[in-house]
Amino acid sequence: MNMKKLISMLLISACIVSMAACGSKDEGDKKEESADEKQTLVMATNAEFPPYEFHDGDDIVGIDAEMAAAVAEELGMDFKIEDMAFESIIPAVTGGKADIGVAGMTVTESRLKNVNFSDTYAKATQVVIVKEGSDIAGPDDLTGKKIGVQLGTTGDIYASDIENAEVEQYNKGFEAVQALIQEKIDAVVIDGEPAKEFVKDAEGLKILDEAFTEEEYAIAIAKDNEELLEKVNGALKSLKDSGKLDEIVAKYIKSDAE
Repeated sequence: MNMKKLISMLLISACIVSMAACGSKDEGDKKEESADEKQTLVMATNAEFPPYEFHDGDDIVGIDAEMAAAVAEELGMDFKIEDMAFESIIPAVTGGKADIGVAGMTVTESRLKNVNFSDTYAKATQVVIVKEGSDIAGPDDLTGKKIGVQLGTTGDIYASDIENAEVEQYNKGFEAVQALIQEKIDAVVIDGEPAKEFVKDAEGLKILDEAFTEEEYAIAIAKDNEELLEKVNGALKSLKDSGKLDEIVAKYIKSDAE
């Protein structure tokens, strides 16, 4: 073998070794970076539903926000909230833009056609808000009335079943309450806890004693993500067993005795 050929072969071998070494380093770096990165649990919500989710300055806070953050912590994940219109939440979950939908969302047959739901994390009631002196004394008196609801919510779904009622849909529960104050509608059907907040801040309104419906809240998860559903249910059980979930609720909802 002549000298030129020998040198050429040595150079080729050196290049191959060098490339292999570089390749190993890059792959190792990628694995190391991947191990260091946490997955992010993305929650879709509509932050217009105090005390479950609402704006506090630039932050979104409330029972649902803290509960979901605690679930993410249990799962060893980072956490992010995406605020959107209520009716956009389930499409965001089914389309992969969000991992979970949490917004005081009731389990209904129509929603179960599109998503799975976690175990229940809270119980709630739909109530009726009217003006003082209204002739509406209970849910049965809503027949033929003009009723305000928040678009896409459980109140919206149930109000549509009231005989001869005219249902006015609003993007925010607060807007429905304002319409009631301005006498554009006769009543508002909405979740009990937000109702308390709205009535507290407005004069001349009251919540009827008789509940419109009773319901349970759960976390919406895409039907093809059984693994996440199982993990979320496990995290919820841990939060319930440890008392953490009760602490979060008590922070935002005071008992009647307090």
